[in-house]
Amino acid sequence: MGLGTVRSFREFVVWQRSVELTVAVYRLTKLFPKDEMFGLTSQLRRATVSIPSNIAEGQGRATRGEFLQFLGVARGSTSEVQTQLLIARQLEYGSEEMLVSCEGLGGEVGKMLNALTASLTI
Repeated sequence: MGLGTVRSFREFVVWQRSVELTVAVYRLTKLFPKDEMFGLTSQLRRATVSIPSNIAEGQGRATRGEFLQFLGVARGSTSEVQTQLLIARQLEYGSEEMLVSCEGLGGEVGKMLNALTASLTI
C-alpha cells in the first residue's frame, strides 16, 4: 500500500499491530510487582503507547519527510520496548506466555516499521 493510497493511519497494518502490542504490554505489566508502578511498568507503557501514536501523527503530517521522522521515533520506541521486555524477562516479571507474545509482537512491529521506512525512502 503506497503512501498516496492511504487515507488514514488506521489502514497501516503496522499501526494495527502496534496497538495490539500496546494492549498486550498493558496486560503484561498488570502482573508486575506493585513497587514497579513508577519504574519499569510506567516506562514500558509509555514507550509502547509512543509507537502507534507516532505512526498516526506522522501519517497526519504534510510531507513524506515528516512522516519518516515520526516513523524514526516509533522505531526508537520499538527498540526501547524490546529492551525493557528483556529486562522484565530477566527480572522474572509477568508470565512467560505473555512475555513471549509481547516479544513476538515487538519484533514484528520493528520489522514492519523498517519495511515501511524503506518503502518511503525509495
